[in-house]
Amino acid sequence: MEDGLKPTGDRKLDQAVRQWLQYDRNPKTSSLVKHMVKDGEVEALKKCFSCRMEFGTAGLRAAMGPGVSCMNDLTIIQTTQGFCRYLEQSFGNLKERGVVIGYDARAHPPSGGSSKRFARLAAAVFISQGVPVHLFSEITPTPFVPFTVSHLGLCAGIMVTASHNPKQDNGYKVYWKNGAQIVSPHDAGISKAIEENLEPWPESWNTEEALKTPLLKDPYQDITTQYFQAIQRHCHHREINKNSQVKIVHTSVHGVGHTFVQLAFEAFDLHPPYPVEEQKDPDPEFPTVKYPNPEEGKGVLTLSFALAEREGASVVLANDPDADRLAIAEKQESGQWRVFSGNELGALLGWWLFHCWREQNSDAAAVKSIYMLASTVSSKILRAIALKEGFHFEETLTGFKWMGNRAKDLLDQGKSVLFAFEEAIGYMCCNSVLDKDGVSAAAIAGEMISYLATKNKSLSQQLTTIFEEYGYHISKNSYFICHDQEVIHSLFERLRNFSGKKDSYPSECGRFSISAVRDLTTGYDSNQPDNKAILPTSSSSQMITFTFSNGGVATMRTSGTEPKIKYYTELCAAPGNSDVTHLKKELDDLVDAIVENFFQPVKNKLQPKPE
Repeated sequence: MEDGLKPTGDRKLDQAVRQWLQYDRNPKTSSLVKHMVKDGEVEALKKCFSCRMEFGTAGLRAAMGPGVSCMNDLTIIQTTQGFCRYLEQSFGNLKERGVVIGYDARAHPPSGGSSKRFARLAAAVFISQGVPVHLFSEITPTPFVPFTVSHLGLCAGIMVTASHNPKQDNGYKVYWKNGAQIVSPHDAGISKAIEENLEPWPESWNTEEALKTPLLKDPYQDITTQYFQAIQRHCHHREINKNSQVKIVHTSVHGVGHTFVQLAFEAFDLHPPYPVEEQKDPDPEFPTVKYPNPEEGKGVLTLSFALAEREGASVVLANDPDADRLAIAEKQESGQWRVFSGNELGALLGWWLFHCWREQNSDAAAVKSIYMLASTVSSKILRAIALKEGFHFEETLTGFKWMGNRAKDLLDQGKSVLFAFEEAIGYMCCNSVLDKDGVSAAAIAGEMISYLATKNKSLSQQLTTIFEEYGYHISKNSYFICHDQEVIHSLFERLRNFSGKKDSYPSECGRFSISAVRDLTTGYDSNQPDNKAILPTSSSSQMITFTFSNGGVATMRTSGTEPKIKYYTELCAAPGNSDVTHLKKELDDLVDAIVENFFQPVKNKLQPKPE
């Protein structure tokens, strides 16, 4: 190998390293690679160079560091060059319309990578090709990017963020001209274009020049103003908000949310929430939490609860670091804190948005054009509310890319999409953003909490009211960690060939009998006359749903971004069946049976979710 570096003995690896050192201009990543070669760290080099990050519908998500398997200056340039070429093929007017780029506060000093640096490099690539770029001058919540695409009529948007992933990770999330995340076949087209444009173009590294050109615009002030005007369409109780005595704590978990949630509360005339001082400023080290993910529950909210106790606050709102998701906890009469699940918040926000819509609309027929959406692994509570109230409910595949695109189709048909949600604390309460949005959801939740307080009702009490009216929906979701793809494959294949024959799925699980099976990996659905699933299928990910005779539904699926096998279970009871203790016990027994019979964690050496 040239540069006086000794070969590793693996020709393909040496070639990849040589090409990297030829292309890379970041002194930190170059130096890290040279040291690995010099010290003969072949395994470390293989980890960095044997497999390029795969560009999927969620874009990219990986650790920051050197090599083609990591997020770094060179892989960002290569990805953006491919994306730019793909957009040129897709839009004749790309140079008139342009793109938007936003970023969070992540940084990785050892490799010199940061979200801001990656966003500027992406901007330089587009500008070098004469494409106008709206590059935010400051960190922003992820929902600001899809909002900007729609508001300014742009061709595409890029958000540099790894959301709630561990601190060493970063990501590159892509939106299409409709303001929703990309779906197939765009991911394959972009992926191919990346492979065809690996050598950096002459101007791709030149961020300093790019920042001086008139093709670069800063949308920060205008979009901030427009966004907070847009979400005010969902403010219906301004007087109640102004006079509310409810005290609310907010944490942004060292992410971008603080400023924007304060502004959202102001836009709704709500009293500002008390910020958790130790977590309100962006910090890429996330020093006070093990995982910067409010979905993990009480561990992330310890400081929030302490502040709430000091201030006499009864509710805690928490955003994840890129502020596209929202968690809520409420102090109970016992003095304990209850962290609501994503499904419970979906029930509350869905009820609230329909309640507000009905107050504003006296025409009974108008309900026929109202839609709510949820992902197929989320609670069926919206279906129960829709059946009784007369609006439409639709299920989509897992992920907001599906709900965002379906919402856009419905809006284009003149329908009204009031709400969409997924159980992973993602909510679309305002269709100006066709993606999950934790900022608008925080303000809308603030108003709901203030309104309920005037009725002397807590969130927990209102949730019980919803379940008593529309039927109890009790859910229990968790996951196992598994890094071995072969184990995952054999676990799911065993379920598909349960009696030794193809498509012979289990007919029971322990004492629970199975009434239907849907497999969205193969496209099989026993509920359909031709056994063909209606929802789109994908052979690249595992996903099987079992429906049980007792009203239980359980889905097992692999995660697209983490080494997890997840399960989602729910027991749906008819209105009037309010024996909650019995329902919870029945669901616990069902989950135990699924874990023991279908996951087989001991045999498969699966790690349970860390407590």
